[in-house]
Amino acid sequence: MFKDSNMNRADIAKLIDHTLLRPDAREAEIVRLCEEAINFDFFSVCIHPSFLGIATKILSGSDVRVCTVIGFPHGLSLTRIKVYEAIESTLMGADELDIVINIGMVKSHRWDYIRKEITDIITATPARIHKIIIETHYLTEEEKVIVSRIAMEGGAEFVKTSTGFAPRGATIEDVRLIRKATDGRIGIKAAGGIRKLKDVLSFIDAGATRIGTSSGVDIMREFK
Repeated sequence: MFKDSNMNRADIAKLIDHTLLRPDAREAEIVRLCEEAINFDFFSVCIHPSFLGIATKILSGSDVRVCTVIGFPHGLSLTRIKVYEAIESTLMGADELDIVINIGMVKSHRWDYIRKEITDIITATPARIHKIIIETHYLTEEEKVIVSRIAMEGGAEFVKTSTGFAPRGATIEDVRLIRKATDGRIGIKAAGGIRKLKDVLSFIDAGATRIGTSSGVDIMREFK
């Protein structure tokens, strides 16, 4: 048991999406990622769609789910391209979809566009978990609140803070804001720059229900 938390090692592992989204990631690294996810019993691996074939084969028969990203990392693809990418990803075995919302449209306050994009993707991929990445670094507090509520009303299961490719990732303040804006009725995935167990615990305390990190193994090794 970690001395500062009521959560044990297994509890923490089951909140982690073990992530590898670097553009130069090699197949051998994806294989290792999947093997680590099995060994540490992480909730899922989070990878690019092009590696779904490898991941689903390795993880077949395990409890580890397969998560992939849609419209990553900037979210500026046409909605119909995101819908197609989401459908193809589910056909290839993705259990969960981390979808980057069109940040330019958020900044333009094109709320109808955002609402339709979320709805179209979710409608096209039923029986999957959808996490809407709002990339908090670029948004005002008001925009974070509005887009989080739109994601919830559109049927998404999670709001995700960040891609990890913006100048900053998740913050405790953002997680608290999203939780308040959605009245705790939707999951929150904190991601971007989370590398230590103490950070994981702080985000959980703030309201995060899933953690995206490429440092999952190091975090688990902090347990004595």
